[in-house]
Amino acid sequence: MRLLFAEDDRQLLTSISRGLKEASHEVDQATTGTQALSLALANEYDGIILDVLLPGKSGLEVCRAIREAGHRVPILMLTALDAVEQRISGLDAGADDYLTKPFDFGELLARLRALDRRHAEGRATRLVVGDLVIDTQRHAVQRGGRDIALTAREFALLAHLARNAGRVVSRAEIMEHVWEDNRNLYSNIIDVYAGRLRRKIDEGERDQLFTTLRGVGFMLEAPRAPAPARPRKRAAPRRE
Repeated sequence: MRLLFAEDDRQLLTSISRGLKEASHEVDQATTGTQALSLALANEYDGIILDVLLPGKSGLEVCRAIREAGHRVPILMLTALDAVEQRISGLDAGADDYLTKPFDFGELLARLRALDRRHAEGRATRLVVGDLVIDTQRHAVQRGGRDIALTAREFALLAHLARNAGRVVSRAEIMEHVWEDNRNLYSNIIDVYAGRLRRKIDEGERDQLFTTLRGVGFMLEAPRAPAPARPRKRAAPRRE
C-alpha cells in the first residue's frame, strides 16, 4: 500500500513509518494538517493515517476536506483521547476507523489490512508495465507469464518504479520511499538492488523495461509501439 502518515510527534512518525516500510508499504510523511491535506489532494494513496491533534488544520478538518473533495481513500484516525465523542466526531468527518494511542503496531497493521480489504473492490490491485504484471495484493510478479521471485525490498522498489512508470525516479526519492533514509544518497545500496532487479526483469527479454540513467535515477517504461508505416506513394503513370 502507498500510505500517507500525518503525525506531529516526530519520534512516533519516524518509528511507525520505519515499521510500515519494513512491512513493504510506501509512506509519505506529514507533520502538519496543512501539509497532510496538500499531499492527500495531490497524490493517490491506498490509505491515510491521520493524527487528530495536528497543528495548522486538525486531523478532523483534513479528513472532512478530503471527503468534500470526493476522495474515497480509506482513512484511519489516531488520537490520544479515548472519549466516545472524539471517535464519533472522527467517523462523522468521514474516517473509516479509529485507533487510540498508545497502540500496538501489530494492531495498526491489522486495521490497515482490514481497511484495504474493504476498499479493494473497484480499485486496481495490479500494476502493469508492458508485459510485466505486479499483483500488489499477493506480492507476485510475472513477465510474459514467467514468475519472478523478489525479496520484499526488491518488490517495494519495483512497485514504486511501476507506480511512476515513464518517469525518472531519483535516488533521493527511492531512499525516502523505499529505504526511509534520505541521508545516504551516495550509498551503493540502491545500485545493488537496481542491478538485481534489472537482471530479474530484463535478462533474456527482447524488450528492456528497466533503465538506469547514471547520476540521475531509474525508470521503468513499457516499450513504445512502432509507428505505423506510411503508405508508399504510387509513381505517376508514364506517358508514351
